[in-house]
Amino acid sequence: MFNWDDLRFFLELARKGRLVSAAQRLHVDHTTVSRRIAALEQAMDARLFDKSPQGYQLTEAGQRLLPYAEAMEAESINVLKDISGKDAQLTGTVRLATTEALGSQVVARHLPQFRALHPGIELELIAETRRLSLSKREADIAITLSRPDSGRLIAWKLGTYNLKLYASPGYLESAGPIRTAEDLTSHAFIGYIDDLLQMPELRLIDQLVKDPNFVFRSSNMMAQYNACLEGVGLALLHAFMAEFDDRLRPVLADEIEIRRELWLAVHEDLRSVARVDAVCQFLTELVRDHQSFLMGRPDSKNHEEPIA
Repeated sequence: MFNWDDLRFFLELARKGRLVSAAQRLHVDHTTVSRRIAALEQAMDARLFDKSPQGYQLTEAGQRLLPYAEAMEAESINVLKDISGKDAQLTGTVRLATTEALGSQVVARHLPQFRALHPGIELELIAETRRLSLSKREADIAITLSRPDSGRLIAWKLGTYNLKLYASPGYLESAGPIRTAEDLTSHAFIGYIDDLLQMPELRLIDQLVKDPNFVFRSSNMMAQYNACLEGVGLALLHAFMAEFDDRLRPVLADEIEIRRELWLAVHEDLRSVARVDAVCQFLTELVRDHQSFLMGRPDSKNHEEPIA
């Protein structure tokens, strides 16, 4: 029989990926974490982690153990709530995966509110255009651009946002007027690197223009944004970033407006974990309360400062 308490060390190392980080969270020395993991592996007669320069990654056996350990953690919290009548303190790490623009310009800018509500939760934000697997525990929660269609996931729609075509006044002055969609064929475009883009929902410019003339591509949305500011070309940008920036102008605003959905997904094994549920609730309310802003419309109740 293994020591149940060793599962705390297993969970923290699985989440943090490094002995020192796990030890800091558990308030012990890193050698203690190593010793407890070794004891658990010996008791189970299985290697649970592979060590690499990037840290500790779960083996196949570790992946199989993870949902059981998380379920035991959730049940221990429920026991405390049921027997003592006290809510367990919300502590630990939650990893959120989302698109770069939403993560950097919406979620990150509202971290003070989240910290005030849940000071014991450490939020890790992965804001980029590649897909992460919730089933493989690459993230605990994901905000996606479409409803997940596979895996043991629970998902619900958060809201919507708009994208529009923008350019700097300098570019429009030098490159010539754009009166119709046909005029776009002679203009320069900024966009994503196709073979690095794992979210097809972001591959949009090709739908607007046949064989667009791309002069700059980047996997980084802020790089595209800044290139557009500098007059490099036209860019399809999030309205909640560009609409409130007086350094940019919408192009064919009455004709070009693309609406995208935001979905929140969480693995069903984690849905009842208190800290994960707390983050889910915060994100759901955040998007709901800032829906007008996400659509690129002013909202006096939740006014947002433009991108600096």
